[in-house]
Formats: sequence, structure tokens, C-alpha cells
Amino acid sequence: MKQLNNLILIIIGMAVVTYIPRLLPLALFSNLHLPPFFKRFLEFIPYTALSALIFPAILSATGSLGSAILGGIVAIALAYLEINLFLIVSSSIAGVLFWELLI
Repeated sequence: MKQLNNLILIIIGMAVVTYIPRLLPLALFSNLHLPPFFKRFLEFIPYTALSALIFPAILSATGSLGSAILGGIVAIALAYLEINLFLIVSSSIAGVLFWELLI
């Protein structure tokens, strides 16, 4: 029973510790008005973070760099055209498969 109490206290402690960094900026800077340039700058952060996570994974997903680059180019081109996500993934896989069978 003591182990369960310790586990519950640990979970509550972790919840508090992870909640504080989210709450503090909201509480301290809620009335802060940012310049328009800085607001536009902050809008790009999710895209850059997602890119930093995705591009290394694309390049290391296959055995060869050529097929990985081809799959990434196909995905980026179709995403730019705002095609259905299923079609983007399927076309990228088909491009990688084609490259692997060709080489």
C-alpha cells in the first residue's frame, strides 16, 4: 500500500512540475503586446520544429539516400499542390519503391 501511495505522489509531483512551465508564461505575459514582426516570427516556429523532426527521418528512412530524397521530393511536391494525405503517402512510397527497383 505504501508503494501505491508513493507512486500516486510521484505522478502528482510530475504533473505539477510539467504544468508550472506552461502556466507561468501564460500568467506572467498575458497582458504583453508583441510587435507585429515578432508575432509573424512566432507563427513560423511550429513549421520549423516539424521540419526539424521530419527531414532527418526522411533521409534515414531507407537504405539509400537517393530513394529517400525522391520520396521526400514527391511528398513535398504533392503537399504543395494540397493533394489528399493518403495520396501523398502512397505516391511517396511508390516513388521510393520505383527507385529501389530501378537501382
